[in-house]
Amino acid sequence: MKLELNNITKRFGQFIANDAINLTVNPGEIHALLGENGAGKSTLMNVLYGLYQAEEGDILLDGKKHTFNGPGDAMRAGIGMVHQHFMLVPVFTVAENVALGHERSTVFGKLDINHARAQVIKISERFGFNVDPDAKIEDLPVGIQQRVEIIKALALDAKVLVFDEPTAVLTPQETDELINVMKQLRDEGRAIIFISHKLREIKEIADKITVIRLGKVVGTALPSASNEELASLMVGRPVNLTVNKSPLIPSEIAFKVTNLKLSDKNIDILKNISFSVTKGEVFAIAGVQGNGQTELIEAIMGLRPEATGEIELNKNSLKSLSINSILNLGVGYVPEDRHRDAMVSNFTISENLMLDRTQDSPFVKNGTIDFDLLHDFAKQKIEEYDIRSQGHLSPIGTLSGGNQQKVILAREMSKALKLLVISQPTRGLDVGSIEFIHKQIIKTRDSGIPVIVVSTELDEVYAIADTIAVMHHGEIMGIVDSSTPRETIGMMMAGLRN
Repeated sequence: MKLELNNITKRFGQFIANDAINLTVNPGEIHALLGENGAGKSTLMNVLYGLYQAEEGDILLDGKKHTFNGPGDAMRAGIGMVHQHFMLVPVFTVAENVALGHERSTVFGKLDINHARAQVIKISERFGFNVDPDAKIEDLPVGIQQRVEIIKALALDAKVLVFDEPTAVLTPQETDELINVMKQLRDEGRAIIFISHKLREIKEIADKITVIRLGKVVGTALPSASNEELASLMVGRPVNLTVNKSPLIPSEIAFKVTNLKLSDKNIDILKNISFSVTKGEVFAIAGVQGNGQTELIEAIMGLRPEATGEIELNKNSLKSLSINSILNLGVGYVPEDRHRDAMVSNFTISENLMLDRTQDSPFVKNGTIDFDLLHDFAKQKIEEYDIRSQGHLSPIGTLSGGNQQKVILAREMSKALKLLVISQPTRGLDVGSIEFIHKQIIKTRDSGIPVIVVSTELDEVYAIADTIAVMHHGEIMGIVDSSTPRETIGMMMAGLRN
């Protein structure tokens, strides 16, 4: 089935999210949609899937115009979507999830779950998925859950498939398996749209590439285009994708974790975690999301006081200290969820830059905020960190994700740091913001400060890390240097010890 999007325009008030976008995807083709965060990719796909209604433009399937008033209309027309955040009911079985929304009844009026089971088995055998139709979703690893999402789409015989950031939660081996499945689907004649910010994957799998910037199509490319060419199209300027850093110079241990354990409702979340970080070292913690990385950082930062074991910074114990006490010791902390834990959306940029320094100098004297000093500081950081805004009095919630992250980094990195802890530093950000943030991390490392980075992006881990620890089910599978092959890291991410 041939898909044509002609002059699709979608507005939200005065904001134009999609500006007369044209896109054609032919049967037997993988067409990659590339663009920075907020470029309009997801909005365009939501229009295609019937979640949004475009103000202008047409959707054509094999030359016939269609109007979709909801996902049900799109699915009936032969369009399927594999979402980045799985649309599955955890307590339902695989077969029940496949049947959901498209239930069939037996002659006695009961749910015909056997039909869904047969579909799961048939599709699973055809693609080598090895998915048990009677397994509960909550008991399946994320790689298998994604296969269930694909099965749901294929059970409705989708001829056009949209994969929205499908590798975000996969190990390298699972990513390779998914790429093989997508190629098989392409070779069967299906039209596939692949949305990703990972240039390496796009170059490996795409037949054609369309680049969107600020809601407009700014160019098309072939997979033979260089990473630099694609990145420049995305952000509108040259981008240096290589992180330049000098070799790690051996130094004394600055930070140490020993036999850290954490349980919740008799479930072991952290199991004897031990590692050390030297001065001027980037220590990266890799792994698929949900394997204890979040809890480990929370324990380090005093947010999990029930954790047992020892945590030391410059030979001083951090155990039993509050997060405020830990921050006051010179620990910079960038949480993984900036909206929930690192900023107040309605506060200005200036106010967010002093969030954890509201009690004393430099911004508070005798209980009074020195607004002149604060605003001068904010203006300096806006320029230094290239924070795109309407000024220091702009609410941080009005900024893009990349600029919000820059404000948070500016706040944390402007302290007299003894340790920087940063989780998912570039999640959801465009290549331009990624380039800047990586430079700031390396700059901090080169000043002799130990840096702990948690990232699910393996490319990012390799780019900035000196040492890599891999977590799986609350354990460290191994601690290796950054020259370790990706395949080895991938095996550890899947649960095999190094």
